[in-house]
Amino acid sequence: MIKITNLIKRFGRTPAVDDVCLSLDQGDAVALWGSNGAGKTTLIRCVLGLLRCRGTITVGGIDVRRNGKAARMLIGYVPQELGFYDELRVDSAICYFARLKGITNASPAVSLQGVGLAGNGGKRVRELSGGMKQRLALAIALLGDPPILVLDEVTASLDALGRHEFVGLLRQLTGSGRTLLFASHRLEEVRSLARRVAVLERGRLLRIDDCARFAPDAQHPAVLHLHLSADVRMPAIRALAAGGFSPTLNGTGILVPVASEHKAAPFRILADAQIAVDNFEFDAAEHSSATPAPGDGRRKSSTPPDSEVTQ
Repeated sequence: MIKITNLIKRFGRTPAVDDVCLSLDQGDAVALWGSNGAGKTTLIRCVLGLLRCRGTITVGGIDVRRNGKAARMLIGYVPQELGFYDELRVDSAICYFARLKGITNASPAVSLQGVGLAGNGGKRVRELSGGMKQRLALAIALLGDPPILVLDEVTASLDALGRHEFVGLLRQLTGSGRTLLFASHRLEEVRSLARRVAVLERGRLLRIDDCARFAPDAQHPAVLHLHLSADVRMPAIRALAAGGFSPTLNGTGILVPVASEHKAAPFRILADAQIAVDNFEFDAAEHSSATPAPGDGRRKSSTPPDSEVTQ
């Protein structure tokens, strides 16, 4: 369904994707794994035809560079950062995106039921929780029943229970022959959804592992997810960048790749900058894939407990 051959994308002189070759057959499920800057999102945007690039990408036999619009009709895409008009009704959002896709027979009730949002069509988008908004984005991606799903870190802004429920929904939806390409930094998601894992580093494809045998490299950084109020996110990014980290914006805060032995450092930097952390999660690459209980993985504190700051 997707064939990528000698894909190259540069931003200036910096290679974001460097001579990558990757193929997905119908029903395949491939996870893109790598730290921030590895090229996961850039590769996805190239597959969608949203970035100019060198090399060849075909989706369902259609050349993306020559006919990106036709190729995108075969893909349901859910980005990491969602863009909804908060005052729009949920069922109206379904109808609006259906019109953009040229779908005339969309049923909001059916679409919402398929992602566990039955009965929520009359609500405003702003009334939905983060997990419900992700389900709405998934319902929109599934309009027209595309044979391919492409997901970019779609659970990054969800808590542990929300992630578990959303991944369970994805397993149901991709179990019927739909092809799945997704980027994730969470090992439990990769093990739940993928058949193969494409490991990227600095734009290069290092290897493709069978998911059952996949183990992250020891040096792969964990990810600290800091939940911050909107008004302090950019100051926090500047402070962390000045401290040698590479933070990126996320739906409810920022993501900070960090070695486990240095996971206290971002908190000290933000404390020195007088920036309060509302909540945080630490996703170690080697952590367990056990089913989370409600509230797992989230601590309401501006500073981590002693057990998490030991270096």
